[in-house]
Amino acid sequence: MKDIEIAKKLLLEEQLALVIVKNGEVLYKSKGRGIKPLYTAYTNMKSSLKGASVADKVIGKAAAILCVNAEIQGLYTNLISEKAIEVLDQTDIKFTYNLKVPFIKNRDNTGLCPVENLSLNVEGIDELLIGIDEFLKSIK
Repeated sequence: MKDIEIAKKLLLEEQLALVIVKNGEVLYKSKGRGIKPLYTAYTNMKSSLKGASVADKVIGKAAAILCVNAEIQGLYTNLISEKAIEVLDQTDIKFTYNLKVPFIKNRDNTGLCPVENLSLNVEGIDELLIGIDEFLKSIK
């Protein structure tokens, strides 16, 4: 079974938020919410992620930028934003999704997800990481 198939199967069967698989081995899995699981995996194990496959419940632009900078090879998501697709389309990452939306909504569905919003104006990964870090600290 391919890494992406393993990741997707675990994501769905165990009702996880994120699964990362490389060479048939599960590197990381989480039930955490929002960008935090992917951000945590990226900041703690970026060098291990190159060539890995990721299954994530939701991919917005920020998550797509993290995946690109981690040099993953495959991505599956249930929900993806148009901005995330724009980012991924400029890479060799093979990605599949169930539902495309104009943008990722916040938890109460009243507007843009805060991390999706902050990602709209960032270009570089360093700027994005600082923004996500500040956001996560603000919601603790």
